[in-house]
Amino acid sequence: MRSLPGWHDHAVPLVKRTTRVALSTGIFLVAVVAACAPSSESAGQQAVTESRGPAGAVPPGMDRFYAQPLTWGECAPYATSADTRSTFGGKGLQCARLTVPLDYSKPDGDTVTIGVLRHKASDSTGRVGALVVNPGGPGASGMALAASLSTHFSGSELGQRFDLIGFDPRGVGASEPKVHCLTDRERDAQRAEDLGVDGSPAGVAQQESAARDFAAKCAQRTEHGPEMLANLGTRDVARDMDVLRSALGEPKLTYLGYSYGTRIGYTYAQEFPGNVRAMVLDGAVDPSQDSLDEQIAQGAGFETAFNEFAAWCAARQDCVVGADPAEASQAFQNLARPLIDNPVPLRDGRKLTYADATLGTIQALYSQQLWQTLNTGLNDLRSGRGETLMALADMYNERDPGGRYSNNQDAFTAIRCVDDPPVTDKTKILDAENRFEQVAPFLDDGRANGAALDSCAFWPVPNTLQPHEPKISGVPPVLVISTTNDPATPYQAGVNLAEAMNGALLTFEGTQHTAFLQGNQCVDTAGSAYLINNTLPPVGQRCAAQ
Repeated sequence: MRSLPGWHDHAVPLVKRTTRVALSTGIFLVAVVAACAPSSESAGQQAVTESRGPAGAVPPGMDRFYAQPLTWGECAPYATSADTRSTFGGKGLQCARLTVPLDYSKPDGDTVTIGVLRHKASDSTGRVGALVVNPGGPGASGMALAASLSTHFSGSELGQRFDLIGFDPRGVGASEPKVHCLTDRERDAQRAEDLGVDGSPAGVAQQESAARDFAAKCAQRTEHGPEMLANLGTRDVARDMDVLRSALGEPKLTYLGYSYGTRIGYTYAQEFPGNVRAMVLDGAVDPSQDSLDEQIAQGAGFETAFNEFAAWCAARQDCVVGADPAEASQAFQNLARPLIDNPVPLRDGRKLTYADATLGTIQALYSQQLWQTLNTGLNDLRSGRGETLMALADMYNERDPGGRYSNNQDAFTAIRCVDDPPVTDKTKILDAENRFEQVAPFLDDGRANGAALDSCAFWPVPNTLQPHEPKISGVPPVLVISTTNDPATPYQAGVNLAEAMNGALLTFEGTQHTAFLQGNQCVDTAGSAYLINNTLPPVGQRCAAQ
């Protein structure tokens, strides 16, 4: 079996990333210029400056950050990809930069900036406040999520009552500086090598060499190097979010976090319990699980999603994994395993490897909307064509048709390495790989397992968080939404988080990753009522897929 996957999620459909050597990290953060630098604006556009409103106690030395104005202008200068260039031009969108300390223990030291996007409430008289959203990751763009949601948001009661706010976490997207570890060409080469399938001593040594090299490149290529690595995690993002709350003029935070965004939410609640108005946490990351147990739970989740796909597919005449769902895992392996020795050449000169074929499959399992594409891609593979599966893998990796990658994959690893303790015990790694193989047999590549250390084991700075159950008091009840067959954040994680935070649990019966504001009327009505009126759904409420 290949080296244990480490998962990553981004904007819907949220996906996670297979580890192999790629699970090495990235870092970043460049110190930013002036403490209250205004956002970029195009010529002739008038900027709108707003000062912060009342807020809770300001941490020592942080007055200039909490009191800073936000200067709003057009969003085009903040676009970092073809996708954001198209969405950031949407009607009613404004963008700004928020300045925060690089290191919160040194508020008089270097600074960084956070990109922020806003869509204002359409009913100023009935406005409740600002709703801050995060799509997960770690390292996904909140600006992109907010821009995408704004089209549908504006016609809803939420859009009438709330300013929609998205921010790019430090080091990500439009925030400056950005994490930078690999060039586009290096990432293509890394994917082509597919080192994770070789569990022999020589293969493990090769994986660890690449992981060590990745960590070194992150430190070398990211401005402020190790200092940025040490101040890139969820702890610091939560602190950035409180500065943002104040700069927006909000006495208390209203927050919507998906997937890893739930971790940002409960971390914020622990550090700033008196500053919380309401929180919807959808697709929970279990706060008490370590990274190995989390990956095994996700493996079981993706196995369930694959079985659901197989059952859906079995009713189709063109089902690539056959009419018997019990045989689907073997059918998938028969298609994918030959790629280990014989990758499929693609029209663009690349080759579809086993790693990218399984990664594309995992991408599609995040949402039923991609199941048809997955069946098409696997049928293509049976005919010797790999473009569809590679397109799914590129979607996961955020590679555009021109071969350019976003920096989210670099940021993902950098954040995970500073958020979680490194795993250096190879006995535990090998045991986890064996357990993963048992819970996710469709991802078994048929090769010997090998316990390779990932980049976090070579990280130049220590982690800043530990798995733990949140101990929170003085926070209003939060709403946790959990999906029964969520492949990436298993249902029980939401049950555990709701209990830990003394919150309410809303269950969505479906097979997808996260549910709120994705078209299910039951879920959307309950979540909106909570955000607007602080009205929690009835105990035990369940919403069925439509």
